[in-house]
Amino acid sequence: MRNRLLVCVFLAVATLAVYWQVESYEFVNYDDDDYISDNSHVQQGLTGDSIIWAFTATHVANWHPLTWLSHMLDCQLYGMNPTGHHLTNVFFHLVNTLLLFLVLEWMTGALWRSGFVAALFALHPLHVESVAWVAERKDVLSTMFWMLTMWAYLGYTKRPGVKRYLLILLFFALGLMAKPMLVTLPFVLLLLDYWPLGRIWLGQSGIEHPVANQANIAAKKPRTQVFRLLLGKTPLFALAAVSSVVTFVVQKSGGAVKALEAYPFNIRITNAMVSYFRYISKAIWPQKLAILYPHPGQSLPMWHAALAGLLLVVISTVVIRAGRRCPYLPVGWLWYVGTLVPVIGLVQVGEQAMADRYTYVSLIGLFIIIAWGVPDLTAKYHYGKSALALAAASLLVALMVCSSLQVKHWKNSVTLFEHTVSVTANNPTAHYNLSLALGKKGMLQESMKHSYETLRIRPNYADAHNNLGVALTKQGRLQEAVFHFTEALRINPEYGKARRNLDKVLLIKRK
Repeated sequence: MRNRLLVCVFLAVATLAVYWQVESYEFVNYDDDDYISDNSHVQQGLTGDSIIWAFTATHVANWHPLTWLSHMLDCQLYGMNPTGHHLTNVFFHLVNTLLLFLVLEWMTGALWRSGFVAALFALHPLHVESVAWVAERKDVLSTMFWMLTMWAYLGYTKRPGVKRYLLILLFFALGLMAKPMLVTLPFVLLLLDYWPLGRIWLGQSGIEHPVANQANIAAKKPRTQVFRLLLGKTPLFALAAVSSVVTFVVQKSGGAVKALEAYPFNIRITNAMVSYFRYISKAIWPQKLAILYPHPGQSLPMWHAALAGLLLVVISTVVIRAGRRCPYLPVGWLWYVGTLVPVIGLVQVGEQAMADRYTYVSLIGLFIIIAWGVPDLTAKYHYGKSALALAAASLLVALMVCSSLQVKHWKNSVTLFEHTVSVTANNPTAHYNLSLALGKKGMLQESMKHSYETLRIRPNYADAHNNLGVALTKQGRLQEAVFHFTEALRINPEYGKARRNLDKVLLIKRK
């Protein structure tokens, strides 16, 4: 009990040490405006009308009513002061960290290894985006219900009952209403049945760590056992299927799902296969992290996909074969690969090639492999435990420093997108958002510079033409402003803001 408390205190202090700085940060002009600062429904707080809107709206091509309710409650409590909104994200991240530790320790009985997994989750720089970005409330909120679903499932495996199963369904449904990323959770629960819960027995040997539920093992009938466990999760898979269909329909109707001709299957599969290893690369060496990584399109050769796909198959084969002796290997690897499937880009949503926020839950699988695998590898060395403890402490300190520096980029829109354009190439959206942020600060020349850069990369960027027209109008360069407003309308004839801006300029010119 004492050691468990010490781990919880360390996790809380370390997490707050990294993220408390966000209390002085602003909203950013990428999604925060759609979710909070320019959203009149959310700003009303929790009213009858706003609650109905939360459950019926498909704003920003998403259906996640619980996320909307969370933002509405923030507005009711804190108004439009970003401090409260930011710290609420930090609170959820801290809760997720503690839940992950407690649930994993309950399942495995391995306190220090579970604590190390939770510490990696709390402090890894790839998770900064999910915490420091207010609009990513859906990440931290849905993950809380992910952890609660695992907790409820663990309780159910120890003492099965209808009420306990209904609690699993409740937490899972609430998580799906916060973010549909939870559709892979039933698959993860099946992995946990294999290890560490031991509800599926495939003849493993050499398991050195506690198995939580040995009484449920049916060694002589593994296929029957797997079928029974699958059948028991039918309601969860059904909810996941419904959520997947609703999400696809809503995102497609909202224009978030890119047309197949824009990203043909060979391009999507290439980017997906490569992204699996780009995420691993950034997990090992978290540098050049950005809010948006431009999609490579045709520039990524197909042989990259072939090589990445071959590596996926080889690694999966090796870890599955090794699972008889080290069952955490297939569980951790398949957790990582499986939870990324909905967001890996096979169905392209948005314009990004990948996103740091997609690793928020997925990296837990790799963290499990590290926390269990490295001690097993070093167990035979005389000073293995001391060296391991020193290495773990050094790694966590390094992650705290890296994450603290990464958090600083989220101070406001200018710092965020200045960093983004410095670490990515040919990123029109980043240049456009930076031009907007600079324009609001009255820095017209700098703003125009990034608008021109946006149009150099993507000439048919209607918003950039409109933004440049606004800046030129302020400088009195009306003829040039007319050209850019006209171009914006040529690209998008339904662009009402550009139409109004053009009418204003033409009226000025007639005077």
